[in-house]
Amino acid sequence: MVAWVVPGYSHPTAKDREFYGTDVAEMYARSGDDRAPIDRLWPDLVVAERDIAVEKTASSAYFPGRSPLPALLAERDIDTLLVTGTVTNVCVEATVRDASTEGLRVILADACAAMRTQDHNATLHVVYRTYGDVRPTDEVVELIRTATSPRDRR
Repeated sequence: MVAWVVPGYSHPTAKDREFYGTDVAEMYARSGDDRAPIDRLWPDLVVAERDIAVEKTASSAYFPGRSPLPALLAERDIDTLLVTGTVTNVCVEATVRDASTEGLRVILADACAAMRTQDHNATLHVVYRTYGDVRPTDEVVELIRTATSPRDRR
């Protein structure tokens, strides 16, 4: 199954306003919008009927209390996460760290993006050394393709 994660609104904290400044803190807080999470995905993405879409109100999609993702995956007995996304060294890394800390197996595909190549690569290194496996995207796609039945690939 695929879990799509989009940002949700969370009031900027005093720390956020002090660190980023009032305008930037508010901009980050409002990076989501009022539509349902599934309706906020890029229109060219292929979303299967069994996929889920959730909001997160922290950098991590797996931080307790900041996203319904942990509970939804636990209900489905999911024990392994394959993570991709942006920004590699912020949201992706935070999600990987939290999921790993909660006992999930984590595979980080290199299908991520960061502002700088060295930041992206640093996260791949940190994850590989401490939190999970790191795989090239083409290898991950092949693992998924060979591990699923033709019916599951629809």
